[in-house]
Amino acid sequence: MSTDKTTRQRQESRASMDARWAAVVARDHRADGAFFYSVATTGVYCRPSCGSRLANPKNVRFHETAADAAGAGFRPCRRCHPDQPTLDQLHAARVADACRVIETAEEVPTLAVLAKGAGLSPYHFHRVFKATTGVTPKAYASAHRAKRVRDQLAGARKTVTETIYDAGFNSASRFYETSSQFLGMRPTDYRAGGIDTEIRFAVGQCSLGSVLVAQSAKGVCAILLGDDADALVRDLQDRFPQAILVGGDVAFEQTVAKVIGFVEKPARGLDLPLDVRGTAFQQRVWAALRRIPIGSTVTYAEIASRVGTPSGARAVARACSANALAVAIPCHRVVRTDGSLSGYRWGVSRKKSLLTREAVE
Repeated sequence: MSTDKTTRQRQESRASMDARWAAVVARDHRADGAFFYSVATTGVYCRPSCGSRLANPKNVRFHETAADAAGAGFRPCRRCHPDQPTLDQLHAARVADACRVIETAEEVPTLAVLAKGAGLSPYHFHRVFKATTGVTPKAYASAHRAKRVRDQLAGARKTVTETIYDAGFNSASRFYETSSQFLGMRPTDYRAGGIDTEIRFAVGQCSLGSVLVAQSAKGVCAILLGDDADALVRDLQDRFPQAILVGGDVAFEQTVAKVIGFVEKPARGLDLPLDVRGTAFQQRVWAALRRIPIGSTVTYAEIASRVGTPSGARAVARACSANALAVAIPCHRVVRTDGSLSGYRWGVSRKKSLLTREAVE
């Protein structure tokens, strides 16, 4: 192994350690489950959010899982109970059950019914559901019905009116009031592959190569990375085969500049509306990804657990690969169980670059 490569790996490892220690110092609940830490002088291991007195960093070791820490000879802390499910995990399981109820019910269950099934008050359940999925129970139900509408419209087996009622809408008027929010266009246009729908786009350059930014009337609907600008445009065309793709004007170039600035320095945040389109499950995964702190990574299995499907690591990986909003939905922060970098839609080298960049911010 070359000296330069060894030095680079040490720098990356040190940056990762620093980011984890910062989460411990901040007692960041968002890092719980992403890693654990042990203290040599006490022989115990804890969650990042543990309220115990901070240890000397020289005595601290980090572990990917609780089993790793226990295997190294450390016992669980009696204060934060790292060997037991976190409150977030318990909430995620309850929310996952509620999601299944919503998805299988012929009519949308009321908030009171869902809360009772979860064993929580309506107010608490509503707050937990939104914190876990990123949307309210009502919005989640709408997203699920929207998926049914999209699937049936794409199949073109029924009329639009039949599709509306089969998806659980009690009236056509209510559907048409909200259809543009989850289809991005009128239902007849969606069936036609986005015909007459205007999407502005432009391709710019950043340190990671070419970046395509596309925006619908609702918000930024695509941030695509690659080496070939023409390939990125073809990708956009495949998504909206009959939409009207319009080259961005001077005003749109400002939007592109904001996105490129965000790609270069994610800590800045992206102050732009997003048009996030996906299935109900994908949106749950993407919401969980957006809660991963900058400078941290989690595994596919951990995300699966957080969204209430502990055995759904592969489904999480598929949701990551379906993400069309690079960096805005940070699927690059998800790694394999052993910590190695897995496939990334826009290339593993870009994933590594993004993680290295975030670790030193």
